[in-house]
Parts: sequence; C-alpha cells; structure tokens
Amino acid sequence: MAKKKTDQAEERVEGFEQALSRTEKYIEENQKSLTVIVLAISIIVVGFTLYKRYIVGPAETEAQSQMYVAEQYFAADSFNLALNGDGNNPGFIDIIDEYGITKSANLSCYYAGISYLHLGEFENAIEYLKDFDSKDQNIKCLATGAMGDAYYELGKEKDALSMYLKAAQQKKNDFTSPIFFMKAAQLYEAKGNYNKALELYENIKKDYPNSTEARDIDKYISKTKLQLN
Repeated sequence: MAKKKTDQAEERVEGFEQALSRTEKYIEENQKSLTVIVLAISIIVVGFTLYKRYIVGPAETEAQSQMYVAEQYFAADSFNLALNGDGNNPGFIDIIDEYGITKSANLSCYYAGISYLHLGEFENAIEYLKDFDSKDQNIKCLATGAMGDAYYELGKEKDALSMYLKAAQQKKNDFTSPIFFMKAAQLYEAKGNYNKALELYENIKKDYPNSTEARDIDKYISKTKLQLN
C-alpha cells in the first residue's frame, strides 16, 4: 500500500516537472513576443494613468466650475438658460459638447433631459436621458422614469409603461418605486387593463405602506375593483 502511494507521488512530481519544463521551453521560444506583450501592457497602463491625471482630472475640475451657473438656472426653473447659457456662462449643452469625457458632462445629460422635458421637447429629453448613466441608482431611476413621462407625452404608451416599470424596479425603495408603480398602474387603468392596474395598486399598499402614494391607495383599489365588477 505504501509503495503504491509512493509511486503515485512520484508520478505527480514527474508530471509537474514535465509541465514546468514545457512552460520554460515555451517562454524560451517566445521570449521576444512575451516581452513585447508585457511592454505593451505596461505602456497602456501608464498611458491611461497619465491620461486620467493630466487630461481628465483638469477637465473635470474646469467642467464642474463651468456648470455651476447652469445648475442655479435649473434650480430656478429657468430651463432655457440652463440648457443654452446666458451669453456669459455656458449651459448644459455647452458642457456636454466641450467636456464630454467628464462626469460633469454625463450629469449634464441628465439635467438637459429634464430641462427639455419641462420645455415640452420630448424627443430631445429622451435623447439626452438615454445618454446619461450613473452608479447612483436613485438618480438613474428618476432618469428612466422621466423617459417614461416623455414617451407618454409623445403618445408612445407601450414605451412609457416599459420605462415606468423599469424605473420602479431598478432599485426598489420607498421613494421612487411607488411613484413609478403608481404611474404605470394609472396608465394600465386608462388603457382598460384593470387587472394589471389592481395588481400594482395592491403592490404599493403591501410593499410601500409608508410612501406618499400609499396614503390614498385604498381609493384606487376600490375604484379599480368596481371597474372589474
């Protein structure tokens, strides 16, 4: 028994040595190619680091400074000025065009989309909201829901429903989820799909009892049940 274990151990050692020899042989035969690959990877890593530090970094700082006034106009509901600037200060569209590599330009896409939504330019709203992306799921939900509003205003109810449901489910919470579940339910109800509307109303009551939308939800549930009967 002991001899068998010894033989197996020797076979494993021999197999490892053979594999090691093959690896050494491969490295020896392809040393030049491997050196070029390693050098290329190093150049890419160093280049990206320098790009982030000396190009993106300063651009980000400048963009943040430039968009301050536009944000103030947005907060004051002066959406045209927020979008296009006031002649002295750039608007969100300028920030997007001039600082496209920055996070500020990305955030400006959100601001621009919401501004166009308020101005009734729904196609433009969708275009800019589609370009917006964020790791902050709450603001991402709001952007998705805003696209739902734009599609609804354009009469594209199927797309609006899709966006509302997506927004409600992207990051479930007591603030954004019931808002967009409610919008989807009301759209289902308007289309005569009372079963789906009732399902969403009851979902709000059950899963988001502390939300603003849940305060009057029994009224919507009762009305929908009457429609079904």
